[in-house]
Amino acid sequence: MSTPHNSAQNGDFAKTVLMPGDPLRAQFIAQTFLESPRLVTDVRGMLGYTGLYRGRPVSVMGSGMGMPSIGIYSYELYTQYGVEAIIRVGSAGSYTEKACLFDVVLATAAYSESSYARTQSGDTADLQYPSEALDQALRRSAAAQGVPLIEGTVHSSDVFYRQPADETPAYWDRLRDEKGCLAVEMESFALFHNARVLGKQAACLLTISDSFVKPEAATPEQRQTSFTAMMRVALGAVQ
Repeated sequence: MSTPHNSAQNGDFAKTVLMPGDPLRAQFIAQTFLESPRLVTDVRGMLGYTGLYRGRPVSVMGSGMGMPSIGIYSYELYTQYGVEAIIRVGSAGSYTEKACLFDVVLATAAYSESSYARTQSGDTADLQYPSEALDQALRRSAAAQGVPLIEGTVHSSDVFYRQPADETPAYWDRLRDEKGCLAVEMESFALFHNARVLGKQAACLLTISDSFVKPEAATPEQRQTSFTAMMRVALGAVQ
């Protein structure tokens, strides 16, 4: 079995998939952490691997950038490949001094102005939520490894470059103060929605890669290979 976006066959994916946005980050996770990783799909360069982590089957696959992209890949994994849980492992821009470069954030909700949920299922809510059971597994994994988690709502944006750039107060200031958003990323709202309507599990761990309140930012190389605390926490939650 394959889809227009995935060349894997039945049984190629484990029940739990780690899903970074960058396919090269998926490759890094597979080659660094998994035993006997096997490439199961590479359609459009969106790499997916399956291997073992501490004896447990686990897969990792890129999602691409934005909600339409993760919406396609996560929906197909859930409905066509028997995947039960997806843990997004991504990067985020901090909206607050509480979340600094390389801190790990556990998204307890995703706020968005996106029309994704309304178009996909008629859901008009502007908040989508992860699986509490999967979040609890991530908390246990983080505690066992001594990795602090910053928990809260994240902003899932459809837009990376926003105009006007000089509005006052800044758009991200309003999202932080009015919606309680800790940071911004571009995928988890759609992932959480897909999981909910399909009766599956989803969660999101993020590493702060840059900040709207401090002059700090990770390099492209660090984004690809240095978010290892987040990766270990996610892998430690695999059942």
